[in-house]
Amino acid sequence: MTTLITGATGKTGQRVAHRLQTLDHDVRGVTRHSTPRFDWHDRTTWAGAVDGCESAYLTFQPDLGLPGADEIIGAFAAQAVAAGCTRLVLLSGRGEDGAQRAEQAMTASGAEWTILRSAFFMQNFTEGAFADELAAGSLTMVEHTVAEPFVDADDIAEVAVATLLDKGYVGRVLELTGPQLLTFEEAARAVGGPGVAYLSMPTEDYITVLTEAGLPAADAAGLAYLFEEVLDGRNAYVTQDVETVLGRAARSIDGLAGGEQS
Repeated sequence: MTTLITGATGKTGQRVAHRLQTLDHDVRGVTRHSTPRFDWHDRTTWAGAVDGCESAYLTFQPDLGLPGADEIIGAFAAQAVAAGCTRLVLLSGRGEDGAQRAEQAMTASGAEWTILRSAFFMQNFTEGAFADELAAGSLTMVEHTVAEPFVDADDIAEVAVATLLDKGYVGRVLELTGPQLLTFEEAARAVGGPGVAYLSMPTEDYITVLTEAGLPAADAAGLAYLFEEVLDGRNAYVTQDVETVLGRAARSIDGLAGGEQS
């Protein structure tokens, strides 16, 4: 069985691919620069990606909650199922209305689906959106007061592999969190040290920060308002789904801060 991995160089995609390859499973990792090439926004690249695959781990860029993602996911899932790639595991977000529309579009495709609703990645502070700024000693974020159960990308990858290989997870929605609630300020200082300068600002000002950092205006606005939406308290709780699937506790941010990653 060949498994398609979209976003194969991303934080979870590369981890899922590595684990499957370690288990001697065939993997086809695709990106906009791979062969075959894959681009969510270029439907002519889809057929070559899914051809010969029976399962897929799907991550959408820049975010599943942004407008139009549901139409793209629905169209791709339908094409994948028609091509024989029927087992789909989708990485989604917690409490995102737009992401839930995309989930519904995928489940309507006839796929054997599993949905992984993830909290914010711990690795956003070391590999992702906040990494460069945090390395320079600061973090800027949308104004909010609630905490978030940051989850380790390695845990997500292990759960994704388990659900890809075990059909007992077909038709299930899993919520993946870390073991503790932390504010972004607390998380930033746990990873970057107590001297990290934390700055929160209104959403409109944060959009300006994102666009000045090079993000397209539409994506910057979409992400900023998405942060505002999901950081209103709706996700301020911990789940046990990582432990249920893996048989061990979810990793804490202390391990990431200490460099203990698998």
